[in-house]
Amino acid sequence: MTGDIVIELSGVSLDFPMARSGPSFLKDILTGRTDQRLSSKYYRALAGIDLTIQRGQVFGIVGPNGAGKSTLLRVIAGIYAPDEGVVRTRGRITLLAGLGAGFQRNLTGRENIFLSGSIYGMSRRDLHDLVPSIVVFSGIGSFIDRPLRTYSSGMRARLAFSIASHLSPDILLIDEVLAVGDAAFREKSKARILEMVKGDATVVIVSHSESTCRELCDRVICLHEGTIADCSVDIEDVLQRYNELSELNTK
Repeated sequence: MTGDIVIELSGVSLDFPMARSGPSFLKDILTGRTDQRLSSKYYRALAGIDLTIQRGQVFGIVGPNGAGKSTLLRVIAGIYAPDEGVVRTRGRITLLAGLGAGFQRNLTGRENIFLSGSIYGMSRRDLHDLVPSIVVFSGIGSFIDRPLRTYSSGMRARLAFSIASHLSPDILLIDEVLAVGDAAFREKSKARILEMVKGDATVVIVSHSESTCRELCDRVICLHEGTIADCSVDIEDVLQRYNELSELNTK
């Protein structure tokens, strides 16, 4: 990577095995036949993705359901290794996916803060200093000391975003979490994202919300069937392509 590029994908492809089990699947594993990725036993989730993302950008990814958006985010995060191509990233990455993914339901919100922070290598002392700010930003009040299983989905999302944004990642990856919660918190989250990128963080957002893309993103791409269907400079052109593909998917 050169200059201010913090995420670079070159020819990235990823194949997922079709849902299979039983003796025949075990036989394929033992005989090495699972490497035949282009057979009907696999489907290509991502196909030849070339992508560069600059430091300080808010980068949007849109596309119909099943287009490969969440898969791409997890490849960038290093959760999935590509079957072909190269992924390069620069800096510490935090992935915010699902309603508090990685949280423990029987732990309190406060305990989950320490759990999440320790996963990303933060000391208990640093986390202790961050707790008041995380709680205030999340707006969950006294629920911070109640088990997570008592939280609503919106409360889990608010706590998850608050933790992730306070861990000061170089790259923050967000998968649809901004769609959850009340309007006031969504606006606060957008302001927090803009604050982060002013400090040179990079944010990548998977979203179905056109307004989020327009308000936050410097650049947007549209995925379709694992490929980049549109990466025009004009965000409106990308969103128009996204709408066209979404309409086709509903027919």
